[in-house]
Amino acid sequence: MHILVTGSAGHLGEALMRTLRAQGRPAVGLDLVPSPFTDHVGSIADSSFVERAMAGVHAVVHTATLHKPHVATHSRQDFIDTNITGTLNLLEAAASHGVAAFVYTSTTSAYGDALTPADGEPAVWIDEDVVPVVKNIYGATKLAAEDLCRLFHRNQRMPCLVLRTSRFFPEPDDSPAKRNAFVDANLKANEFLYRRADVQDIVEAHLLAVERAPLIGFGRYILSATTPFTPEDLAELRAHAPAVVARRVPGYEAEYARRGWRMFPGIERVYDNTRAREALGWKPRYDFSHVLERLRADEDPRSPLAQSIGTKGYHAGAYADGLYPVES
Repeated sequence: MHILVTGSAGHLGEALMRTLRAQGRPAVGLDLVPSPFTDHVGSIADSSFVERAMAGVHAVVHTATLHKPHVATHSRQDFIDTNITGTLNLLEAAASHGVAAFVYTSTTSAYGDALTPADGEPAVWIDEDVVPVVKNIYGATKLAAEDLCRLFHRNQRMPCLVLRTSRFFPEPDDSPAKRNAFVDANLKANEFLYRRADVQDIVEAHLLAVERAPLIGFGRYILSATTPFTPEDLAELRAHAPAVVARRVPGYEAEYARRGWRMFPGIERVYDNTRAREALGWKPRYDFSHVLERLRADEDPRSPLAQSIGTKGYHAGAYADGLYPVES
């Protein structure tokens, strides 16, 4: 199966291209930015360019996007052009070429304000039934693109799966308060409990989605590391996270103490990946327990794939706040 990967110069796009090439599977990369993994250089907002790139393609994995850190540097129209018009161009071309599977990379950020419980409320259990409440142009355009995928399945009968990914980027957190309060490795380890995944697991879910899309037709799935928490933990988790983690992952405190690390005092949301595991046959390996095991052995908890890709950043320049400009 000939696979077109958009965003091939980005984290996930490169990870997919590296994996497909290593497996000897025919794949071509498309991106606005030249890279060793990009075969077609151009914009997905250009329908003629997209049509040419679609020739001979049997499946599309669409990872190209403007991200949340671009909200401060790009206009709302830029987001519409890339995230909505670009996705529409790809769907139109894929449908006209009879593509057998279209996999769209969305984001858990699309849930927006639904991720934050009111004061005094328990943490929120986030699964596919939660209704998104967008809070910025990034989330609005990602949700619109998801619905375009649903529309093309409904009207053109093209198999389309939407994968809402949690954090897998290696860059420092975009919150200055969190960067100042926790060392980066501590912060990311904590996030594997409820809102982070390794890019290796994300790649495997996408490739499974390519295989399963013709059988499923259309579906939306959350991709995140498997949490040790249950809905029964939500009330205590919001205010007393260390106690819940100690109960669900016994012995974590010793390793954290050895490193001088801390658990978050409270956790406000938990991503549930159950439906993705069941529908796709996905078996994510990189979870909080895996991270602890590697840390105890003084090894890098990231997958070899994540280590190979490294940090890319989101902008060409630097800012007073490091990688991230201040959002207006």
